[in-house]
Amino acid sequence: MKKTKIVKALTSEFDFFKSHPRDMRTVLLTNMIYALVLPVIDIFVGAYIMRSSNDQTMVAVYQLAVYTGIPITFFINGLLLKTVKIVRLYSLGMLLSGLSMIFMMSLEGLDHVGVALVGLIMGVSFGFFWANRDFLALDTTNDDNRNYYYGVETFFYTIAAIIIPLVVGWFIVASQKYEWFGGTASFSYKTITIGVFLLTVIATIVAHRDKFRNPKQKNFVFFKFDVLWQKLLVLASLKGLAQGYLVTAPAILVMTLVGDENSLGLIQSISGAVTAIILYFLGRFAKPKHRIYIFTFGLIAFVIGSVANAILFSTMGVIIFMLMKVLFQPLHDIAYFPIQMRVIDVVSKKENRSEFAYLFNHEFGLYVGRFVGLMLFIGLSFGISNTFALKYSLPIIAIVQLLSIPLAKHIIKRTNEADSNYNKNRL
Repeated sequence: MKKTKIVKALTSEFDFFKSHPRDMRTVLLTNMIYALVLPVIDIFVGAYIMRSSNDQTMVAVYQLAVYTGIPITFFINGLLLKTVKIVRLYSLGMLLSGLSMIFMMSLEGLDHVGVALVGLIMGVSFGFFWANRDFLALDTTNDDNRNYYYGVETFFYTIAAIIIPLVVGWFIVASQKYEWFGGTASFSYKTITIGVFLLTVIATIVAHRDKFRNPKQKNFVFFKFDVLWQKLLVLASLKGLAQGYLVTAPAILVMTLVGDENSLGLIQSISGAVTAIILYFLGRFAKPKHRIYIFTFGLIAFVIGSVANAILFSTMGVIIFMLMKVLFQPLHDIAYFPIQMRVIDVVSKKENRSEFAYLFNHEFGLYVGRFVGLMLFIGLSFGISNTFALKYSLPIIAIVQLLSIPLAKHIIKRTNEADSNYNKNRL
């Protein structure tokens, strides 16, 4: 009986998935496959740099290079979209992420220049991926189904964050313990890199199953925007503050305070299990009016984890932080992205501009926050100490991010008002 109910429930959810437009489902499926790649890039590249250099500032330099490459590539992508199909640029971003890891593994020794170059290439890959992924998500969804879209997407990202770190961490440690491939960590990382590249190839093949339109309007560079959009850029900068830390901090903290990559994978996996289930049901049943509550809960979780890590600064502190981090990041995204897309829907109609113009401009808002956040970390590391930076930079960023809550609430209200006024003027 129970088995029958479970099968019926799963069948019902699959039918609900199939009820959505084909192009939306293709984008989701592509991102589900690429979701298997992101945890390796986000977590284990940082761990590889730490293992090879034993220098946490080098991880920050790598991440700063990544975030510098992204907005530059958004601009190049915008120019290429005038003549190149969007699905090809989208695919290029996924393939480049695998090639970037291959390039890093080919370096004989790591220094700041080499790490920065690898980071720049990875930033280019992310730029092509996110620029086109964001436009395709915007173009294939509407405000009514975006909660579901981002709920399913973040559900799979979280599932990947459970399974992949556990498997990869176990593989790296086991290969040394049992002397597979000569028992070296370097060869283990190279094997994982090959697997990552094969996954990017599969994701690329899936992406080409459908035809997607390029942005209609070719011009995408503007310097003056509606006040509502300017407010969203401030929200983007606050979001960007934490992003660098969410990539670099877990690897540094675990390698410094906990131990090896297996511990890193285990902690990530445990903390993601409950979150994945919550995310799916939030995406399935939450309405647009619930976004601010999801947004708030995620930010509070980030504060709790960051403060706990600063106070305890031990294995237990890292575990609490990782638990809260894996809860915060997807909850924040599942609320933030629909808010962003809704604002783009409204202001693009009001200003009669391509949606890509706002996606391009948005990336610079994120970059400001990322740059400030990472420079804070690097400044505290060099100016005071590495330990001080690890302890206190995270709670500083987390507390500042609480300003996002009243700002997001205000943006949602103004967006609804602007959309209502626009529709009245058209009648």
